[in-house]
Amino acid sequence: MTANDPARSARDAGGTRSLPSHEARDEGLVRPTPAEERDSEHPPRAGDTAIGDCGLYEDGHRRPGRIPLDEAGDVARTTSGFVWIGLQQPTAKDVVAVADKFGLPPLAVEDAVKAHQRPKLEVYDDVVFAVLKPVHYVDHEEVVNVSEIALFLGARYVVTVRHGQSDVLRRVRSELDSGDSELLAHGRRVRSELDRGNSELLAHAPTGVLYRAADLVVDGYEEAITYINEDVDEIESQVFGSNGDDDHSERIYKLKREIAEFRRAVLPLASPLYRLADGSVPGVDKAAAPYFRDVHDHVLRAVDAIEGHDRLLSDVLQADLSRVAARQAQVAVRQNEIAVQQNEDMRKISAWAAIALVPTAIAGIYGMNFDNMPELAWKYGYFLIIGVIIGVCLALYRLFRRNGWL
Repeated sequence: MTANDPARSARDAGGTRSLPSHEARDEGLVRPTPAEERDSEHPPRAGDTAIGDCGLYEDGHRRPGRIPLDEAGDVARTTSGFVWIGLQQPTAKDVVAVADKFGLPPLAVEDAVKAHQRPKLEVYDDVVFAVLKPVHYVDHEEVVNVSEIALFLGARYVVTVRHGQSDVLRRVRSELDSGDSELLAHGRRVRSELDRGNSELLAHAPTGVLYRAADLVVDGYEEAITYINEDVDEIESQVFGSNGDDDHSERIYKLKREIAEFRRAVLPLASPLYRLADGSVPGVDKAAAPYFRDVHDHVLRAVDAIEGHDRLLSDVLQADLSRVAARQAQVAVRQNEIAVQQNEDMRKISAWAAIALVPTAIAGIYGMNFDNMPELAWKYGYFLIIGVIIGVCLALYRLFRRNGWL
């Protein structure tokens, strides 16, 4: 049930969106394609170690080579396209170094450094700051791994900060680098507007990166929901299809805990996407609103599915606990029956022991061979003792019988 193809989309109802397959390099994780090889004249510097890539995109294509960080700010101010700097697992010093080059807002930089943010969308003057939470569901462990992506969008630049393991940015950059992408279908309209002398839309080309990243993140949500749905169905079958001897509450609780973490990554994203779909966010191309509207619709469906799974697991957990409680009650009843039977047996044993004690005690007394025991010389002494033993034993037997001990 674990996904073998990380680029597979789980979109349903709206149709499956296939992504082109490229030998794209992850930001610092996979070897670059030939078109992305760094220029020999710009070797990486000591401060660039956290930078997965720094590329220039103009007219819908990536310019060959990698831009040094020291030149990235100047290139962004002079280009007609945009510069994309990708940071992976950076330190505070790494993020601050990039922030100084582009004048990024300090509060947003602090959020990008600390991570552990809720998905959100904020506007600082001419900078749009967004936080996305990609997820990956590890099916064999039934664990939701949540990573975090922070995006700074300016008029001529995109700065991304990734915490945790995620291939979303790699896939977005791969599509951009290949030039064969559905990354912003409106990007082709941007170029046509540029050809007609209208370059206003080109200023918002970074919107494409935000859209495609959000689109792939939501695709990941739906893929994870597909696997969770299979696990929930399996749990239902085990709970209601078994003979009641197994306790599934631990597995159900753990899955509910993972779904709760999943919900925290998905639910807050609905509001930012609604603003983007409304086209009311400054610095974001309004032409992309229909595309964000589609992503927003899929997020709402994902939220509904997560809530449904959580409620269903709660019901299944209650049913499982009820079955366990009923089974424990049956065991308790059986134990009580056994205890009652044991009590009856003990009373019978005690009664017979009491009856047997009478001849034992009398025989013990006369077995001590005292010299002065007058009744021993009496010719009816033996018969008297036997009669006493029988009489006492019969009296005890009738007494125990009347009281229900025998």
